[in-house]
Amino acid sequence: MALLIYGLDIDEVGSAQGWRDTLAELLPELEVRIFPDIGDPSGITYLAFMHPDFDAIPPLPNLKAMFSRSAGVESFVHHPKMPEVPLGKIEPSGGDPMMTEYVLMHVLRLHREMPLYQQAQARREWLRRPIMRPEARRIGFLGFGLMARAPALVLTSLGFPVSAWVRSPRPEAEIPIFHGSDQLEPFLRQTDIAVCLLPLTRETEGILCARTFALMPRGAMVVNLGRGRHVVDADLVAALDSGQLSHAALDALYPEPLPPDSPLWLHPKVTVMPHVARRPTVRQLVTEIVANIGSIEAGGGLLQEVDKAMGY
Repeated sequence: MALLIYGLDIDEVGSAQGWRDTLAELLPELEVRIFPDIGDPSGITYLAFMHPDFDAIPPLPNLKAMFSRSAGVESFVHHPKMPEVPLGKIEPSGGDPMMTEYVLMHVLRLHREMPLYQQAQARREWLRRPIMRPEARRIGFLGFGLMARAPALVLTSLGFPVSAWVRSPRPEAEIPIFHGSDQLEPFLRQTDIAVCLLPLTRETEGILCARTFALMPRGAMVVNLGRGRHVVDADLVAALDSGQLSHAALDALYPEPLPPDSPLWLHPKVTVMPHVARRPTVRQLVTEIVANIGSIEAGGGLLQEVDKAMGY
């Protein structure tokens, strides 16, 4: 039984030896190989990666499953050489505390109008704005997966009305859920701060556009932590300039890095962040990989399997 690691931000998240040491501690019987040191491909039973190049990875005849650390799978899920084995995410089942704090930071910053106060400080202006109570600011999550649920519940505990919009019904959800294309409009009409954590699919590409901005209350705000191509940049700038939106905080952009001539950089109503919402540790990732391997070896399946047809 061997695991091949491809990418996974080896240098950024942790050293190759750190991966080997942590895997040896948590699953000592697992042989660890780090690309390009593949060895005999027939001995590889598991593959973990980020941004894989399936043209570079040789056929792995005894592969049982693959694990992706990528936030999205759209860049590789339709590759003709991708192995035809189950694909799973390696995310903590309860979400990542770093993502929770990041969502809260942006929502609270917009709720308390910090961008306006920062601009006033630059002008040396003693600006005092009416303070809005949490119960008067409606937060709406586009997407309600692992990374959205935890911050949504924390915001609920702070007194914010929180809802979410998803593709399919979620009768067991702890917050009000809107679902399907027919309910996107009523969801947006009651959303003052929209937080996008959707996967990128053909249906969600460009979902934050002139049409959807116009459905939101005037002066609404947007936080995009999903994928850069969820946002139509020109429509966003137009909505900000017209006052339909009052601010946008963008952690995911397209392309990345954002080109120097992008109007988003210097727009006074835009916060640009260089895709830094979270960085999982080696132990977090290894813990999830080990749990998935344990499930498969015991006759079960992946803990968070990706539906390749749907793209998430």
